Amino acid sequence: MSTAPLRVVVGISGASGAMIGERVIELLARSGRCEVHLVVSRAGERTLAQESGPAALARITGLATHRHPVEDIGASIASGSFRTAGMIVAPCSIRTLSAIAASASDNLLVRAADVQLKERRRLVLMVRETPLHLGHLRAMVAATEIGAIMAPPVPAFYRRPASVGAIVDHMARRAIDLLALDLPPLAEEWAP
Repeated sequence: MSTAPLRVVVGISGASGAMIGERVIELLARSGRCEVHLVVSRAGERTLAQESGPAALARITGLATHRHPVEDIGASIASGSFRTAGMIVAPCSIRTLSAIAASASDNLLVRAADVQLKERRRLVLMVRETPLHLGHLRAMVAATEIGAIMAPPVPAFYRRPASVGAIVDHMARRAIDLLALDLPPLAEEWAP
């Protein structure tokens, strides 16, 4: 394994499930190998405060290496020359999914995702919505066709999780593993 830090971009948008993004950041920061670049949409800020409390954004900002304002379209993560190991959007709202699928880079979160795709880097979208209508499904297909990995936050009940925290932890670990980073796998392998 290389000792250079792995740059990972984490986006948090306004769908429910902000605790998944929080856990992704915690795990990446704890690895000691990752340089975490955080971008949070305005709706994501509101959802974080609603679901995890008013101090949640400050806490994860403290864990990240850099936090980029969502309106800073000229930030380092907006350029393909800024090499990263990939990006996770957790949770990914339908608005953010639709903008990514349409290459409508009107804010830094969507632009950073678009950069991952154009540079052929991994982009994991934890799309959080239910039920889904045909427009949602078509946006998922369009994003998949241009290279994104759809990873809706679906619990692995076969693991018999003992708490919501265990469910969130497993989903976050699986999302990180989908980036295929130069790290040991985080999610436990299934062994019947």
